[in-house]
Amino acid sequence: MTDKNSKELDHCGYIALLGRPNVGKSTLMNTVLGEKLCITSRKPQTTRHRILGIRTDPHYQMLFIDTPGLHQNAKKAINRYMNKTASSTIKEADLVLFLIEAGVWTDEDEAVLKRLKNNRMPVVLVVNKIDNFSDDQLLGHLQTASEKYDFENIVPISARKNRNINQLLELIREKLPVSEFYYAEDQITDRSIQFISSETIREKLMSILGQELPYSITVEIEKYEETKEQTLINAIIWVERDSQKGIVIGNKGSVLKKVGTQARIELARRLKQSVHLELWVKVKSGWADNQNLLSQFGYKEK
Repeated sequence: MTDKNSKELDHCGYIALLGRPNVGKSTLMNTVLGEKLCITSRKPQTTRHRILGIRTDPHYQMLFIDTPGLHQNAKKAINRYMNKTASSTIKEADLVLFLIEAGVWTDEDEAVLKRLKNNRMPVVLVVNKIDNFSDDQLLGHLQTASEKYDFENIVPISARKNRNINQLLELIREKLPVSEFYYAEDQITDRSIQFISSETIREKLMSILGQELPYSITVEIEKYEETKEQTLINAIIWVERDSQKGIVIGNKGSVLKKVGTQARIELARRLKQSVHLELWVKVKSGWADNQNLLSQFGYKEK
């Protein structure tokens, strides 16, 4: 909490980041927090979970919720889980930031907007990736977008280049309800370091494998142990087929070694101590469409 003798009231509330896959929600989250919490990549469905990011300023605590991109065709259980996670977030939010890409409007954007209309939530349209447009071009895009819905406000930004982020934050502060802070002022998330470790490993897999990355891949932390000298992490990379296992391991283990090295370096930097990371690749056929296995691997509502 802030100084009790201060006359200014505290404000706190949830801000949901919604949009189709790969529109920049996780990048925006990292930018407003001022540090990396959410993994990012150009690959769709990078974000699979609801992730809370906490930004605390004097008298204001903003609780940003990064969500999986909403999918129109949710055929597998994991896709249905992601859609349910994103949809349930709308109901608990005090404000929704609906992210779209400048100059682009897709059927997926339309589907997200339809869900927002059905929930009758206050919605701020955030137009991301404005870097490649002149002011006149951007004005035309904003005018077209404004006709889609009665948005509370429209804010053009570049999450990656930190353009207009302060303007967006000021707008959010104006809309937060009066409330005590929900979290400690130095806390940035409610997620465990084990979760962050698994996501870090998955991000390195996406970065190194690129288009070769099997969609049905997930990471489970089997062991996490901290000592004064180092942190020991044992993780299992789950795939659905033996052929995928070979891709993830690589020739003579080259891919797995590179993933482990990059993940270990980033985790050591985050934890501020040495990390010993062991990785195994295992096959579990059909895990992405098996509700029990999804729960085992951490795909359950918080």
